[in-house]
Amino acid sequence: MSTPDPTPRRPLDAASSEPLHPRAREVLAAALDQGWADPRRLHHEARRARMLLDNAREAAAEALDVRADEVTFTTSGTDAVHRGLLGLHAVRRRTSPAVAHSAVEHSSVVHAARWTGDPLVEVPVTPTGEVLATAVAEALASAPAPAGVLAVQSANHEVGTVHDVAAAAEVAGDVPLFVDACASLGRLPLPRGWAAAAGSSHKWGGPAGVGLLLVRKGARWRNPFPGDDRADERACGFENVPAALAAAAALQAMVQERQETAARQHALVDRIREAAAALPDVEVVGDPVRRLPHLVTFSCLYLDGESLVTELDRRGFGVASGSACTSSTLTPSHVLAAMGALTHGNLRVSLHQGTTEADVEAFLEALPEVVDELRGRITW
Repeated sequence: MSTPDPTPRRPLDAASSEPLHPRAREVLAAALDQGWADPRRLHHEARRARMLLDNAREAAAEALDVRADEVTFTTSGTDAVHRGLLGLHAVRRRTSPAVAHSAVEHSSVVHAARWTGDPLVEVPVTPTGEVLATAVAEALASAPAPAGVLAVQSANHEVGTVHDVAAAAEVAGDVPLFVDACASLGRLPLPRGWAAAAGSSHKWGGPAGVGLLLVRKGARWRNPFPGDDRADERACGFENVPAALAAAAALQAMVQERQETAARQHALVDRIREAAAALPDVEVVGDPVRRLPHLVTFSCLYLDGESLVTELDRRGFGVASGSACTSSTLTPSHVLAAMGALTHGNLRVSLHQGTTEADVEAFLEALPEVVDELRGRITW
């Protein structure tokens, strides 16, 4: 009989997924018995499911200060990204085929842009990973073809840098702006200037398998994929009504708790940034001020991310390395490369809502020991 591992677990990878919020768990359990029917049908159970889906849409809209008819629940954040970006592009493709995007966009945006087969325009970023409005203007002006859509994320998934989306939208003029807000929804207010935006439920404490697509009223958007006969033309397939309702409940709760949570997490991340920067040959990346409250990334010279993740995990700390979108394969980060930062030996630490000061102090006690131990194994 195996002996249980006494090492306490301290997950520090909220950038990938936040544990289910208690409010979402409560709503999901109740909705499973009430929202199982197809909301397209006309019988009593279906009408009840339709009412719950409408309630979920209205709750999400209220939390984000948007219109309810601008909200669509999708099967994932990636699905919402693809539908949002490609739907804007589809309308203008004939006259303005180019797709412009920042160099630090999530791979879901980059893959969708490449999938079009049309010219791509990449907007460079500063050493802190920021997308400047001047860089957007220059990239659009020098594009090989007129741009039909511009993609600028609200905040970076890997380094936490927050972008001035409204300024990018202003210089873009009549080029519609798609905003990947998966990293920031619930944690920061939704920025202004978007024509379409996307979010991901499991990143704000809702259930996995629910994405959020926002299409601004009056924006020119067309379904880029085979159509469906759902009530919402932007959706495809049978909506998971209970999960959508739980996602909306978690979003509302996260927004209500945002100010207190952000203040606490900002202070904890400042502590991590300071301690990591004090270690020999360690580079902390991303903007130190204009950043997500819960996330920090740093790179350790001479080490590889896999060893750092494995050794820290052995000590009970679940952290990430590599590109935010391919961290399971530890692919070198295109975000760090675009910033001119080290792309090896990097760690991404992101705090869950339940992460405590004791968790952070335990991590900071283990970190220098792990770095020294791994560097001590190197044969110079």
